[in-house]
This record gives sequence, C-alpha cells and structure tokens, in this order.
Amino acid sequence: MVSVANTKAYDWGKSGKGWPLVNTDGLSVIEELMPPGTEEEMHSHEICQQFFYILNGSATFIVDAQSHTLNENQGIHIKSGVAHQIRNETSENLIFLVVSQPRSHGDRKTID
Repeated sequence: MVSVANTKAYDWGKSGKGWPLVNTDGLSVIEELMPPGTEEEMHSHEICQQFFYILNGSATFIVDAQSHTLNENQGIHIKSGVAHQIRNETSENLIFLVVSQPRSHGDRKTID
C-alpha cells in the first residue's frame, strides 16, 4: 500500500510539493500540492502524455493557449507535444494527481 503518509515528499517549483505514488520508467503517478497563487512554467513533453485529476480545490489549465477551469473530481488529458500550464488562482491549496506515461522526468521543454 502506498500513500502520502508513507512516501517521501519532494519540493517542486517555488513552493509545490509532490509525493510519488508510482515511479517506474513506463508510468508515474504523483499526488501534488500547489499553494494559493502559484503556477508552473508553460511547458510541453515530447514523449510523455499526462492526465491530471483534481482531488481538492480548483485548477486553471492553459492548454494550447486556451484556459480551462477544473474542479474537484474532474480531470484533463494532455497529449504529448501539447503546451500546458497549471495554475492555482484561488485562496485555497490545490491537490491533484498527475499520471504520466511514460514518466515525465527528463522529458520537459520549457516554453517562453
């Protein structure tokens, strides 16, 4: 059994936290926390596809220059090669799962 209680957290971005729940070359499942008013850089993945699923709070995704708001129990699939960014524009913590296939580490291209 795996959970955030028995998985070592890591820091990402300016103040985000991540808990790797599955970490293999072919699949990554991470529970992540974004504090209020934070965002990641716009980026894409050449090989990896991702699925984000909101557990708590509300997220704003910018996907190919279009804005999408996702609330609890909603998800979004990001295909490989697609520019995207997640933002927490609320005053509450955002908690979500990000599933990457294959894992995204080393497959990230920042977009200005």
